[in-house]
Amino acid sequence: MKIDEFPRFELQGQVALVTGAARGIGRACALALAHAGADVALGLRDAQTGADLAREIEAMGRRALRLQMDVTRLGEIQEAVEAVVARLGRLDILVNNAGLAPGNLAEDVREEDFDLTLAVNLKGTFFASQAAGRVMIKQKYGRIINLGSQAGFVALPTESVYCMTKAAISHLTRCLAVEWGGYNITVNAVAPTFIHTPGTEECLADEAFRADVLSRIAIGRIGEPMEVAGAVIYLASPAASLVTGSTLLIDGGWTAR
Repeated sequence: MKIDEFPRFELQGQVALVTGAARGIGRACALALAHAGADVALGLRDAQTGADLAREIEAMGRRALRLQMDVTRLGEIQEAVEAVVARLGRLDILVNNAGLAPGNLAEDVREEDFDLTLAVNLKGTFFASQAAGRVMIKQKYGRIINLGSQAGFVALPTESVYCMTKAAISHLTRCLAVEWGGYNITVNAVAPTFIHTPGTEECLADEAFRADVLSRIAIGRIGEPMEVAGAVIYLASPAASLVTGSTLLIDGGWTAR
């Protein structure tokens, strides 16, 4: 076997954009992409944040670009993608990480929470993919990785709207994969279980809730952001060039039961 026939996971010379990059899974993905060799644009709801993260990326010898990118604002999505191409030269990888999950019993869900959840989790993912997809179609190359959730496969009480959006992400992933496959663009999703992040800190601090979660995870522990980032790196890498339209569960065995 020739050496170039082995799977390759490095991303040298590539440019990635991560939405919701300031903390948690987004931050881990940005750092992991830089570690694998990519320059990284940071899509931030407030571009004044993220300075420490940018410095960490630059310390690895990569370029970092902080961008104003509230995914509920289509103008900011388009401007951010244009800035990536103008300042970093191209756009090879998009990680659609921005998301939120205001929990409530279904009978008590407020319209404003419903609309915001769809605007960020679903509408934002679609239009960020569209803006990046237009660039990637011209390049005849691209990798899009969406952040889904195990909540797209199992019902989580008080999370009906969030679960709905994450189920939709899995199907959107398939649709875009089919449409853009002919341009050498792959579109995949990762679907994590509960991960230690600022967003899950409060609910996991509840001992009864945490015990219930752990009882459902076969591996028996809460995940870490870098464990999600590892799957993102795989899907962005040449090693996954034949993988598209898939949602990779990173759930410790939750959905295997």
